Amino acid sequence: MIPSLLVANRGEIARRIIRTARRLGVRTIAVHSEVDTGLPYVAEADVAVALDSPRDFLSADAMLSAARLTGASAVHPGYGFLSENPEFARRCAEAGLTWVGPSPEAMELLADKAAARAHMAAAGVPVLPGSSGLTSVPESASAASELGFPLMVKAVSGGGGIGMGVADDAESLERAVRTALSRGGSAFGDARILLERYVPRARHVEVQVVGMPDGSARAFGERDCSVQRRHQKVVEECPSPAVDDALRARLCAAAVRAAESVGYRNAGTVEFLLDPDTREFHFLEVNTRLQVEHPITEEVHGIDLVELQLRIASGADVPAEFPAPDGHAIELRLYAEDPARFLPRPGRITEWVEPAGVRVDAGYGAGTEVSPHFDPLLAKIVVRGRDRADALARARLAVKEFTVQGPKCNLPFLAEVLDFPEFASGDYDTGVVGRIIAAR
Repeated sequence: MIPSLLVANRGEIARRIIRTARRLGVRTIAVHSEVDTGLPYVAEADVAVALDSPRDFLSADAMLSAARLTGASAVHPGYGFLSENPEFARRCAEAGLTWVGPSPEAMELLADKAAARAHMAAAGVPVLPGSSGLTSVPESASAASELGFPLMVKAVSGGGGIGMGVADDAESLERAVRTALSRGGSAFGDARILLERYVPRARHVEVQVVGMPDGSARAFGERDCSVQRRHQKVVEECPSPAVDDALRARLCAAAVRAAESVGYRNAGTVEFLLDPDTREFHFLEVNTRLQVEHPITEEVHGIDLVELQLRIASGADVPAEFPAPDGHAIELRLYAEDPARFLPRPGRITEWVEPAGVRVDAGYGAGTEVSPHFDPLLAKIVVRGRDRADALARARLAVKEFTVQGPKCNLPFLAEVLDFPEFASGDYDTGVVGRIIAAR
């Protein structure tokens, strides 16, 4: 097993990784800015290194310097920009550090949505009709005339929904294209975009894959991530209420094919758009890292994905068999934000009481400070039940029992989602948040 691990991240995901690493006897190293000094992950690591600035969390140089300073043997990037940066992965390897993730070559191919889309189509993975590598409004207009509306407009590079928009006609296409070109260029240094046929009332379903040391890939079921605001996931569940056993087998087979076609190693997620009417699905992208919502897969499938990541990266033994999936799990993302307008609300947390009997992956606690420099994710509330009805009841109780005082948080909105008839029925899609807001 890896002797020492630098976690190149912060907050709840750093704490999550540190928990498993310490259980495995791995010496853990945290990095933190001045505003993070009092956060739990810093205290729970064996060693903590202070960074000069919050911006250093995006700096490969700063992370490599911390690794050298502390004698780290490996780097786990968690999620975020550095986790999907193939150059950072390559530099870690050049510095003699074990990279806990896929190869830089696989990351490079899959980070480019246009290249990934073409590769998956050639590998026999279903893709939506579309056009990629576009760099201007006139090019996009020409492609749209052949594809027809409505269309989804995406930045070719990056993730997190940055630069995404829907176009229903030529006027909205021009606006969406200009936005995607601008945001892709500023956020990722890549102003190319792609157009894909937009599927109304679609569901966002993703498959957890793990590329094994022998070259095979293993799929651990699917997660439904259709509850989104501004293309950002808020509530996820495993398994998807829209997926039966036959569809699940097809989804998992396509995800395995996608992973094996690029020689994928370690944990990743293959994302699909599912048309609930036709039961057809199409490739969206591969996230070459641990996903925020990975705990619900762990709860249902009885595995520790971080442990699997560390074992594969270090060349340690990996189990030949895994438990059968059991039950249903729901994850709710707790943010420090206005529950009505979804705007970040930093500040000091004066009271923090977690619900009993529920998994809470938290980055904060009473007396800690939520900084405006970072994403306002406070914690992930993860509940598991015998079935979906049981998990839903447990989730409602957990939200009711969770107490956060200080900055505003989105607990009231999470309660709205759980009680909304469409979500409660299981028959919902990516437009459900808009309908929840409209129903207020």
